[in-house]
Amino acid sequence: MHCIWIVRPAPGRPKPATPPRGAAPKARGGARRCWPVSAHSKAVNEHQGGLFDFDDSHAASTQEPALVRAEPWSIKERLTAEKSALGFYLSGHLFEEYAPEVRRFAKKCIADLVDSREPQLLAGIVSDLRVVSGARGRTAIFRLDDGSEYIESVAAEELYDANRERLREDELVILQGKVQNDRFSGGLRLQVHAVWDLATARARFGRYLSVAVNGKPPPVADVVRTWPPRVQATPQGETRHGLPVRLHLRRERAEGTIDLGDQARFWPSDEALARWRTLAHEGRAVVVYEG
Repeated sequence: MHCIWIVRPAPGRPKPATPPRGAAPKARGGARRCWPVSAHSKAVNEHQGGLFDFDDSHAASTQEPALVRAEPWSIKERLTAEKSALGFYLSGHLFEEYAPEVRRFAKKCIADLVDSREPQLLAGIVSDLRVVSGARGRTAIFRLDDGSEYIESVAAEELYDANRERLREDELVILQGKVQNDRFSGGLRLQVHAVWDLATARARFGRYLSVAVNGKPPPVADVVRTWPPRVQATPQGETRHGLPVRLHLRRERAEGTIDLGDQARFWPSDEALARWRTLAHEGRAVVVYEG
């Protein structure tokens, strides 16, 4: 039964509203009394509900909306969102995105470096980049950080100007240079001699792209046309920089590899590799490095 509770107010306060006509009288002494709701009132309020209750729609409290299917965020996407929201990386290090591939050719960690006359090949994330002017011109000074440790790195003006697009905050770079003792900080410093981004490092240190196929051959010409190799003029003639492709075929009783030659050389950007993975059998398209 639907009821309305009527409570006697404290002394000095206004009297309660008059009960509906036909309702039972109020109990003496201000006791609570249950007033039956008329059929008319029940009919008027029958279709009332909460502000966000709309039968079986997504707004109803009894039904949750269906989730949209989406690819999981990469490490870089997650960390970039964290820095955008919090001002710093919370759950990891940006180098984790690239470490599985980069460690196949830039194998030395910054934490393991010592003073050496031999050129070192290092990889890491750029941070705290600044350009200072001195007697020998401008110099770019930045930290190279691979998660194990960071090293202060120095690039001369000419080298920095040629690699402005690569030497940017929070970007991966592969550097070659000499590690020396820094008499000012007491630590180590890297004098940078060469700079590569990941695509250029793939073309420089990779042997070939191994693509698994099991059926019709992939549209190699379309990929090469979309991501052609980069041509550099030298005194000896033009040089094509890119990564060659080898198709790896496997059948029930045999398997083999086909080298597609220099005409299948392409520029190994992230987008190009993503395209090769969609064409490869079970997504197996991997850059093969020395060693």
